[in-house]
Amino acid sequence: MTITAAAPDTPRHSVALPCGLRSPAAARRITARWLDAAGCGARTADAVTIVSELVTNAVRHTRGPCRLTLTVRAGVLDIAVADDSEVIPDVHRRTPGGERGGFGLDIVRRLGGAVTVVPRLGGKTVHVALALGARPGGAPVPP
Repeated sequence: MTITAAAPDTPRHSVALPCGLRSPAAARRITARWLDAAGCGARTADAVTIVSELVTNAVRHTRGPCRLTLTVRAGVLDIAVADDSEVIPDVHRRTPGGERGGFGLDIVRRLGGAVTVVPRLGGKTVHVALALGARPGGAPVPP
């Protein structure tokens, strides 16, 4: 596996979050502030919703802390949440009526996020790529 570091001029922010009920709210605030400061606020609401879903999943399904990393590269926001669970979520699963769970990744996909899971020894990282200049269906984001 090859890991490439972001270029020095690539906007990136990374923060460790404890496994606790307040972590999703903290992650939402951190994301909104960072995107605004980085000048990438056009899809802040969508990014905050995605971050909330990913961090909530990490808190619900693991016992350890998680790490939120936000990276902007070529007009795409990479939202990454790493946790200590080696259980890989089924990112292609569609939840039929009556079955519990699985709604978060459906929400992420409806917002236009492309979901990728990268397993690693002792955990995994869930990445969501979110185009900053367009909404689902190709509709441009108003300035």
